[in-house]
Amino acid sequence: MAKKEKVVDLKPKAEKVSDAQLSRIKSIVDRINNAQMQIGQLEARKHQLLHSIAGTNDELAVLQDELEREYGTNDVNIQDGTINYPKENGEADKKD
Repeated sequence: MAKKEKVVDLKPKAEKVSDAQLSRIKSIVDRINNAQMQIGQLEARKHQLLHSIAGTNDELAVLQDELEREYGTNDVNIQDGTINYPKENGEADKKD
């Protein structure tokens, strides 16, 4: 039976990456962290805006209730303020 020879690697293993590689790693990680921070800021702003919309929708609902009580409808042309009253049963059949 033949003996196996041990292969010895005479080249020592590196303990550190090069300065250029370390610089690249840091730069990439910094960009990732920055992007994640910006996403977090955008999500926080989005959350604030969603709350703002919900509050504004509540205000609109209150105003629509006021218009309904005062005019019998809340159907208003927002361009000129014209109230669009519901057509009465016989009114739709009339011709000018």
